[in-house]
Amino acid sequence: MDWAFVHKTWDKWASTNVGYSGHPLKAALLINHDPTGPSRLLSTIAAQEGIKANPIELSNFMDFIKQNKLQTELFVIGSNQYLVTSIHENWFSARCINTSKPAGEGVIVIQTAAYILVALYEGSIGPASRAMAAADQVGGSVIPWKSPQQIRSRKHAAREDSQSSGCVGSKTKRTDEAYVTLLYGDEFLLGVRVLGKSIRNTGSSKDMVVLVSDGVSDYAKNLLRADGWIVELISLLANPNRVRPKRFWGVYTKLKIFNMTDYKKVVYLDADTIVVKNIDDLFKCVKFCANLKHSERLNSGVMVVEPSETVFNDMISKIKTTASYTGGDQGFLNSYFSEFPNAHVFEPNLSPEVLKSRPVPEMERLSTLYNADVGLYMLANKWMVDENELRVIHYTLGPLKPWDWWTSWLLKPVDVWQDVREQLEESLPGTGEGQNPKDSFLVKFLFLLPLCALLFLCYRSFMKNPGHFSSVCRSSIFDQVRHLYYKIRSNGPLSYTSISTSTTNSIHQLFNGPQNKVPAYLGGVSVCVCFMVAVVSLGLSLLIVPRQVMPWTGLLLMYEWTYTIFFILFGGYLRLIYQWGKMVGSRVASSLSDPGSSDHDSEKRHQRSLSSCDVATWYYGLGMALLAIAAPSLPCLFGITALFARLGLMVVGGIILASFMTYASEHLANQSFLKGFDERDIARNSNLCFPC
Repeated sequence: MDWAFVHKTWDKWASTNVGYSGHPLKAALLINHDPTGPSRLLSTIAAQEGIKANPIELSNFMDFIKQNKLQTELFVIGSNQYLVTSIHENWFSARCINTSKPAGEGVIVIQTAAYILVALYEGSIGPASRAMAAADQVGGSVIPWKSPQQIRSRKHAAREDSQSSGCVGSKTKRTDEAYVTLLYGDEFLLGVRVLGKSIRNTGSSKDMVVLVSDGVSDYAKNLLRADGWIVELISLLANPNRVRPKRFWGVYTKLKIFNMTDYKKVVYLDADTIVVKNIDDLFKCVKFCANLKHSERLNSGVMVVEPSETVFNDMISKIKTTASYTGGDQGFLNSYFSEFPNAHVFEPNLSPEVLKSRPVPEMERLSTLYNADVGLYMLANKWMVDENELRVIHYTLGPLKPWDWWTSWLLKPVDVWQDVREQLEESLPGTGEGQNPKDSFLVKFLFLLPLCALLFLCYRSFMKNPGHFSSVCRSSIFDQVRHLYYKIRSNGPLSYTSISTSTTNSIHQLFNGPQNKVPAYLGGVSVCVCFMVAVVSLGLSLLIVPRQVMPWTGLLLMYEWTYTIFFILFGGYLRLIYQWGKMVGSRVASSLSDPGSSDHDSEKRHQRSLSSCDVATWYYGLGMALLAIAAPSLPCLFGITALFARLGLMVVGGIILASFMTYASEHLANQSFLKGFDERDIARNSNLCFPC
């Protein structure tokens, strides 16, 4: 592009957009950036600002961009230090952390392959939008960077960022006080829905505002609006701490509730909380209220805040220098409000006369009634306060979130959350009772697939062996059970009794010969394989079953898929053992001394091959299935609600199951080997014994 044309166009644009009061920008820099050589700088700066900039002074800023340090470091322009608050495809915005301006200062940086535009402005919501509009003007006339549609997208994002870096409010605001929560992604969507329903169930008519980031889908936003939430779009505030959990990248965004100056007071609630009794009295609290946990530190899951842009800007200016013991927002707030442990307890029922007679405190502590920790309930199996007076339950046990189906089977307080979930209305099609329309088809598919596979195998076996099925139907289950009982009592392993006399003699000769054809380690290896397959089946089932289905749905799907995967994997192993035994048996057959009896023995083996293995395999399989169901059900059967007692009973049931699996896996493996040995010279016929 002609540099003279750029210079002329730039001067024209700067005269109407950069300068004294009334202009959208206080200063602007256009850097002609060549990655392969020195940069040339063209700048227009408002005279009253007194900012000087040249290529040498901007070298650190250029290095900041080249090295992509946007999320971890500050950058400097003139005497101002800036912290990045929003990052987009080809631009980012930042707020000044050492400004003396009451309204604050911000900057928008837009980058292309050849140019970098730096637009500096004062203020928050309105100024940020005007600054982006001005930047788009120079973009359209000087720098050919984007289409009009993409420019509109930048304007929209700038409005979002102005709400996050400046004042956050809502165009649909109805009251001066509001309940607020944060949503970083769709994973916590169900938690926000249940939280909103619980607030409305208590009769509160206050605004409910959810601050959502770029990671939240449009569907989730529309669903929350349909539920009655006011959706505010914000950008994540980067975490300046290098030593922190990975999941804490954007948790400092919670500080933006201190800048919701459209409201006189807000009550912040984490998405993993639930309101069980009206808490509108919290709006009587002073400028800042929170709950003090057993570690003598405030918990940021429930807070009452009187928004103040001054306080917010002060927090932003101290983010880099204030320690955080958690590496996140909670640690920062404990350092920022260092005197909080000395604050008095909030008493909502004090008379106006008493309130007037004492000085207004800066901070107050909330009682445990307003932030009841499920972790404490777990330790004592009861609440540390009067359960009838409980106001807010906070599900703080890390990965055990109430929307995950398995937590209902471990923690009794999750029942309260699930009761509210079942009351969720169908705000959008297929969302009643907290259901996800995307999961509905998947759940049905997961239910039907194993059943269809089982029916297909049964049909296939029936078509190949109709006579065997009729014989099974003619024999009663009682006869089969009695037969199994007598075999076990007579100490005769099931697998060994189905071998013919001549084959038994041959095997007896081999066992007493120099080479034992049945490996002594087969039982031990089979036990190890069985437990490995069980662990793999459980892990795969946890991955397959959707996390946020109803508790009973999740449990049934878990059982169904664990059995299916175990059946396939361990059945395949037994099939290999059968083939191995068949090969060994073929070698034995060639050394038999009485070939005349082979036809008679073959006919007997063929008749027996369709009975003993099938019955034993099904009994062992059903036994393991019943024990697997009984093991986690023991706490419910005995009415145990304490977490550790529940886990203890489950461990006992697991030990019993493991013992049975040890016995069953060893005998099934031996049976499969000897079955193959017995059928050494018979073409394999399919039967009901799927694994063999």
